[in-house]
Amino acid sequence: MTHGTFSNRKICDGIASYLAEKGFTCWIMEWRNHGKSSKTKQKFNFETIAKFDLKSTFDFLFEIQNIKNIDCLTHSGGGIILTMCLINNPNYNEKINSITFFGVQAFGAGEKLSNRIKILASKYVTALLGKVPSKTAGSTEHNESYHTMKQWFDWNLKKNFIGEHGFDYLKEMNQIKIPILSICAKGDRFIAPKEGCEQFLNAFENEKNILLFYSKENGNLENYNHSRILKSKNSRKEIWPIVEDWIS
Repeated sequence: MTHGTFSNRKICDGIASYLAEKGFTCWIMEWRNHGKSSKTKQKFNFETIAKFDLKSTFDFLFEIQNIKNIDCLTHSGGGIILTMCLINNPNYNEKINSITFFGVQAFGAGEKLSNRIKILASKYVTALLGKVPSKTAGSTEHNESYHTMKQWFDWNLKKNFIGEHGFDYLKEMNQIKIPILSICAKGDRFIAPKEGCEQFLNAFENEKNILLFYSKENGNLENYNHSRILKSKNSRKEIWPIVEDWIS
């Protein structure tokens, strides 16, 4: 399991405990500079976490712990870095049984004009400040730097998924054939709106992948927001059991 920006392991604690009670062994990776992970003053972005932090975690699980297969569960930017990591390290694909995304998208948040304006404004304000204040993002975690967030702003403004040296991740996403369950909600209107999550999932071009959209209109308990879709009493009642079934 791993979290996204402005977050740490706490977003995964609830579902980790739930799955542990069901007999699963759960590992949670915290990004550098987040939670209890080591701190650095060096600049980093999504690609840094994907190529180094997540790769190191996989190597630890597969080579040191000798685990043969795992299932991956990610929230927000955690799903983005997992995608980038698997594209850069295709040898891991055969070791992963399934993937679960909670509010994951990289290039589809700006479909609505209001969101596009908000992303553009956020990018320029962040550039001036050098950081995105955590409270602005509705988080209790520390601020994220402009360097970290610039990729996300650009992907959603340009509707692409370009990494370092012009590498096009979007074109390579269909190489990942691991079954993916992508979960999104009506209340998550800005960071991971339904259209963005759907575009991201469709880019894998896998008929086994499933998108679940939660809303009161669909008979669900609430219109979950970006965090409550993963961590809330209601998500425990009606979403976590679905994830357990998916993994099983």
